[in-house]
Amino acid sequence: MGKKQKPEELEVGSGLVLVDKPAGLTSHDVVGKIRKLAGTRKVGHAGTLDPMATGVLVVGINRATRLLTHIVGVDKTYTATVRLGQSTSTDDAEGEILQTRFASAVTPQDITAEIAKLTGAIQQVPATVSAIKVDGQRAHARARAGEEVALKSRSVTVHHFEVFDIRRIDGGKLIDVDIEVRVSSGTYVRALARDLGEALDVGGHLTALRRTAVGSYSIDQTLTLDQLGEDFGYIGLAEAAEHLFPKRQLTAEETENLGYGRRITASGTGADPQLTAAFAPDGELVALLIDVPAKKGASASPDAAHAADSESTDYQAKPELVFAITTPTGSAPSGTQGPSDGTSDAGTSGAGTSRAGASGAGTAEAGAPDPGTGVTQPPGAAG
Repeated sequence: MGKKQKPEELEVGSGLVLVDKPAGLTSHDVVGKIRKLAGTRKVGHAGTLDPMATGVLVVGINRATRLLTHIVGVDKTYTATVRLGQSTSTDDAEGEILQTRFASAVTPQDITAEIAKLTGAIQQVPATVSAIKVDGQRAHARARAGEEVALKSRSVTVHHFEVFDIRRIDGGKLIDVDIEVRVSSGTYVRALARDLGEALDVGGHLTALRRTAVGSYSIDQTLTLDQLGEDFGYIGLAEAAEHLFPKRQLTAEETENLGYGRRITASGTGADPQLTAAFAPDGELVALLIDVPAKKGASASPDAAHAADSESTDYQAKPELVFAITTPTGSAPSGTQGPSDGTSDAGTSGAGTSRAGASGAGTAEAGAPDPGTGVTQPPGAAG
């Protein structure tokens, strides 16, 4: 996993740590352990996992915490076990069993038919025990206080929903279904279990959940906390950015202009803009760029301003997030400022928001910035 260092000799730079989170720890607990191992408080994560859940937790350290907001929204893949025949207060095994409706009459054909209806673009009501805020207070807190919590449905996408095994237990009264799902950000796997059970009129909940992939980062790339304690491996900032975004190699002049916060010639993404990782001639990650409609004036570099005046392009590349500034000789020209992305390493310290000790899908509140990293969490990350 990229760079490796012994903890006692650690002088960690910036990068991503791919952790195989164990059961029983909150995502916040994992962040705390990474802080100690890395010797920095500038640590955050890209999507909460429940204490019950295991698997891929992407952790950012130092300047790489600023990449997390671009990882939070990617698709995620899970393996899970759904128990049909019982409903719980949290839609998973950590909650109280509310109702038992034997699943003896449910057939494998019934299960696959209802799973087909839960695949694709669907409307999903998030799990009640979640970190979504209702009138300023988290839903799980209201639920535990005995309040009735009604959450609005939201659009999510279940790209893939496959059954691996169906087993009858407890004399055939209950059914365990092993599944794999790939879902969009904001999907609750617990809610899929709940809705599958309700569609079959027997109730359902999760008994196991393992995140096997976050975007293109897979479980095979992760390290356990014990392994990290022996040999701290992480993906360096430049390598992580190159993995996540298209790459653009800058000239020395472009690197200097970005140092002044100027726009430069468009990367070519045009009317369908996407972030591009821009690298200095020496290989250092300078910024994430995005093509925006051309803006004439002093804020643009001479080459970009010329391009904006030509008929060949209507776009310029704007520094969306600046990681390194190559300071040009002399002071900045009058009226120019440094990078205008408004970001700095200050304020990135701290862990991702977690429902520490709470049952159910541990998700950061919809659309709220993580108090530790500044990362805006999706509206109810899966798992």
